[in-house]
Amino acid sequence: MKERTKLFYLIALYLMAYFIPWAHPVIRQSGLEAFMMLQEYAREHVLTCLIPAFFIAGAIAVFVSQASVLKYFGAQASKILAYSVASVSGTILAVCSCTVLPLFAGIYTRGAGIGPATAFLYSGPAINVLAITLTAKILGWQLGLARAIGAVIFAIITGLLMSVIFKKDDAARTAGQIYVPDEEDKERSLFQDGIYLLTMVLILVFAAFAKPSPDSSGLWPAIFAAKWYITVFLLIALGWMLKVWFTKEECVNWVESTWGFMKQIFPLLFGGVIVAGFLLGRPGHAALIPEHYIQFLLGGNSLPANLFASVAGAFMYFATLTEVPILQGLIGSGMGKGPALALLLAGPALSLPNMLVIGGVMGVKKTAVFCSIIVVMSTFAGMIYGVIAG
Repeated sequence: MKERTKLFYLIALYLMAYFIPWAHPVIRQSGLEAFMMLQEYAREHVLTCLIPAFFIAGAIAVFVSQASVLKYFGAQASKILAYSVASVSGTILAVCSCTVLPLFAGIYTRGAGIGPATAFLYSGPAINVLAITLTAKILGWQLGLARAIGAVIFAIITGLLMSVIFKKDDAARTAGQIYVPDEEDKERSLFQDGIYLLTMVLILVFAAFAKPSPDSSGLWPAIFAAKWYITVFLLIALGWMLKVWFTKEECVNWVESTWGFMKQIFPLLFGGVIVAGFLLGRPGHAALIPEHYIQFLLGGNSLPANLFASVAGAFMYFATLTEVPILQGLIGSGMGKGPALALLLAGPALSLPNMLVIGGVMGVKKTAVFCSIIVVMSTFAGMIYGVIAG
């Protein structure tokens, strides 16, 4: 970090400490909500979601060769294969907009094209089978189906637009900055590497498996009841793989790579959570922006209502599945069907913490375009759905 940047942050902190009227009840409540949200995030998401995701990102950076990444996700890769894989990745990883960040950073820094990488970035939290199922059950099958179809289409269109807009940048990354080596000769087979990565993905999936609703029946409650037994078994299997298949040097490189991603992402992520909590609060807890103002602005199916839903959803942080009960309350207070879909398509995939982190990974310009594409598409998708659903 440059010295003038450090100075800017110090001045900003000083001005905040000097001028923010902490004695005012609303400001004081907003400050409390900011740290309550940070505590909730630390308790519910860091150990079971983020830490496994960081280790997966570290493994991708160390053990997945650039040649392999470029073959399936690179700027010159087959678009059908790249976007097919990227756009449905969320069906495997039930992650939130922040948990997907280290995974995105891992594939992007290893040379993935901007199109497939951003398609993956959107689809990871947006195309969540459990969340879509819960949406259909609680908010209606029409909204659940619209969310599923919209999320897949959005992932593909977003990636294609990003690849077209930043085609020159992608070409420069491929031609000037990335050396694509031949596949390395190593003792492990591709199958062994695949099993190793799959095991870590399954650890993430089961450790973060959300508690089903009380009236749920069938497979989901059974999986939830056995989630920790399965997770422990997978951890033991992972330990065995590391001992038998990997050298000590490889394990050290893996840990160092993971720590590198943590240092890059954690500070921005936690700072963004605090800001989001200060402005918007947690579900059911008021902060600086009163909830009834948001509800008032989200009624009907007008362009302003859908746009506001998209923008508000883009800045709010939604932990996996929390968007459903929030929307349930908003719809009950008069929120229109179109804005509901707009928020569902923009909210889980974006958040203020998410924006700050991806800005550090791929730059402010690309981040602004990525977020704008999602907000605009969510707005018009909400208006179309509002007309169809009546």
